Amino acid sequence: MKTKKLKDYSELYSEKIERIPKSFLREILKLTSGSDIISFAGGLPNPECFPIKNLRKAAEKILEEDMANTLQYSVSEGFLPLRNWIAENYRKKYGWDTLPEEILITNGSQQGLDLLGKVFINRSDTILLERPSYLGAIQALSMYQPNFITCGLEEDGINISELQENLKYHTNKLTYLIPDFQNPTGICYSLEKRERIGKLFEDYNGVLVEDNPYGEINFTGKTQLPIKYFHNGASILLGTFSKVIAPGLRIGWIYANQKIINQLVIAKQASDLHSNTFAQKMIYNYLIQEDSSEHIYQIIETYKWNCDLMYEEIEKHFPSEIKIIKPEGGMFIWAQLPSYCNTWNLLSICMERGVAFVPGATFYLKGEEIHNSMRLSYSGSSTEEIKKGIQILGNTLHEFLQKNKKDYYEKA
Repeated sequence: MKTKKLKDYSELYSEKIERIPKSFLREILKLTSGSDIISFAGGLPNPECFPIKNLRKAAEKILEEDMANTLQYSVSEGFLPLRNWIAENYRKKYGWDTLPEEILITNGSQQGLDLLGKVFINRSDTILLERPSYLGAIQALSMYQPNFITCGLEEDGINISELQENLKYHTNKLTYLIPDFQNPTGICYSLEKRERIGKLFEDYNGVLVEDNPYGEINFTGKTQLPIKYFHNGASILLGTFSKVIAPGLRIGWIYANQKIINQLVIAKQASDLHSNTFAQKMIYNYLIQEDSSEHIYQIIETYKWNCDLMYEEIEKHFPSEIKIIKPEGGMFIWAQLPSYCNTWNLLSICMERGVAFVPGATFYLKGEEIHNSMRLSYSGSSTEEIKKGIQILGNTLHEFLQKNKKDYYEKA
């Protein structure tokens, strides 16, 4: 059979699409899906934690009681009872006077990023990110052709001195942070840093975006106050049900000032009219009929077990030169190798031996990449996979570091 020759349409593509980095995470999912490779690459929730039985009950209920309206077009803002539930949750947790009119339902928090780009970002506007940052945010915001600047991370959050310098010398239109169990590093901002950032942004005429997909997966049991708690300006929160119910439903939300929400609604109408009504109603019925706190507790127990196990196996099998910070929640462990190592080269060897991870350079802007780091996800793996995969990775690392160290000093 002849191979069909594909036409080259490259001269027709927009400048915007040419600037967007391809998602390594989506590509490696293709390679590892259905294979024998033990994958610590994708940040996938554990399917054993999906509340399948209770979601089925909720789905049956809404189809029996209100099938016609559930399958009809709906309002762009989202299903009002679900928005009420989210607003009430903020009121209970933080004492905020949150209104449902301040909540917009989105297709995951990823669409939230895209809508924020549509509403706020003009070409060459400045966006401030953590370094490293979530690849999906870099992708979504790159579409609007901004200028990116970055601030480094410390073990307790963003580098405050660097942040102050950037705010002093740049007019940032939008700042994007992940304070709770950050992707990719797993770090959690300290209360002191949250308060200091909130005060810094009081005099800042830009948008502060806090993305919080992992905040509920907290191993410590302590409630983390959002930066918004200390900041009364243009502060926006992104939330999602992907990590605590199921990612395939693609339901997230934006919490913002009502005037900002009004503009985001217009952008959403131009984008997709409204989010999946069936999924919204199913989630709402699940939330009001079941004890979701008990379900989240089960997720925390599962992920904490996996995290503790992976950390113990890393301590047992990894070379001592590798720096690891044990996370207190979320889904990721970040590993820093010696400077003479390139984890892209390591990945190709590990894939041949049946293990995958994400090289850390994936989470940096072009030109800022640090090539001696990697992200390991523990959430979706079994006990056997963690033990076997980390042992393979550890054995490979011992060989890899020895060879790279020798090559490095020979060239020096």
